[in-house]
Amino acid sequence: MNDKEIGEIRRRQRRDRSNMTAIYGCYVNDNREIISEFQQSTAIMPENESDKYFALLRRTLSGSLGKNLIDITFKTGQVAGAPEHQLLMDLRASRLKDEEKRAELYKKIIDTVVLEGSYLILLGCDSYDVPFKSKDDSTQRDQSEETYTYILCTICPVKQTKANLHYVPEEKLFHDGAMNQMVAAPALGFLFPAFDDRATNIYNALYYTHDISNSQDALIEAVFNTPVPKPAAEQKKSFETLLTTALEEECSLDVVQTVHDQLCQRIELHKESKVPEPLMISKEDVKEVLSSCGVSEEHIAKFSVDYDEVFGFEADLHPKNIIDDKHFEMKTPDVVIKVDPARSGLLETRVIGGVKYIMICADEEVEVNGVSIHIQDQEKEAAAV
Repeated sequence: MNDKEIGEIRRRQRRDRSNMTAIYGCYVNDNREIISEFQQSTAIMPENESDKYFALLRRTLSGSLGKNLIDITFKTGQVAGAPEHQLLMDLRASRLKDEEKRAELYKKIIDTVVLEGSYLILLGCDSYDVPFKSKDDSTQRDQSEETYTYILCTICPVKQTKANLHYVPEEKLFHDGAMNQMVAAPALGFLFPAFDDRATNIYNALYYTHDISNSQDALIEAVFNTPVPKPAAEQKKSFETLLTTALEEECSLDVVQTVHDQLCQRIELHKESKVPEPLMISKEDVKEVLSSCGVSEEHIAKFSVDYDEVFGFEADLHPKNIIDDKHFEMKTPDVVIKVDPARSGLLETRVIGGVKYIMICADEEVEVNGVSIHIQDQEKEAAAV
């Protein structure tokens, strides 16, 4: 799925746009016990309450594609009749009305998900008559050749609030209030099947994780039984380590700056082009950048071999998963320097008298603890003396 397709389904998560007739759920305590299971009709639910339920479902389709939203691909054999895929298909076919199938999914989640404290599992099923889009991208809502029926699952931590004084209008006084169980923003969730090329794709699902450093491998394996993609934060760390170990002494500031700048430029150009398909970076793209920096063929060859071992043979990566396009950072055990990526050229490294230095161009105003300082020209002062 691309950003446009995700946005199209996300916008449906509202009471007045969705054909979701009921929301199912269960409340799980910190001992992994279901203490409440419910089914609520969206038609008779108070409007402010339904708005909050739909807001939680909508959040499950938010975040960055490739980081928070991860494509899950089923093998052909799974689609042909594997139990994990069949369960999702059965839930979709019954529009979640099959109590035994819901219980089976709840058990898979409860047995594998790792969340601190209690949490809420919510399920919804919607059928969308997909409007026809002409070549000029205009939508014709009265024409539809596709009905996309999907289930949406979201898992939300439930946090206990502290007892605080609260105002009672009838008495015009403040009194001690009881502790409440408050539903927090979704931590995990998924959409099945995928909405690819604005059509149903039962070979794929879209998985959501709020924490990009932990995609909860056990949960993915239990629900989808597919290879677990590396979390975005782990991809970034792996790429940084790969550059360090493969390039060895050729891993200089200039090389890292160039790799970062080139990937940032590709991200920006892709954004400006408004191409709906997500931008992907191949191993060959990175090798081309390394070659332009003058990295030796020997080290580029080592990078190529190590890349396949770390990420998989000829795997493509989301560039935002391997660099931070908003920040550029240099770090020593005692100092951290952060600059705007567009101004990373202000930094350079030098060896002076056998000592290694990080040099920062400081022609513009310099502040120390909020105080503007002057940098004295010691060579001119010495000449004057």
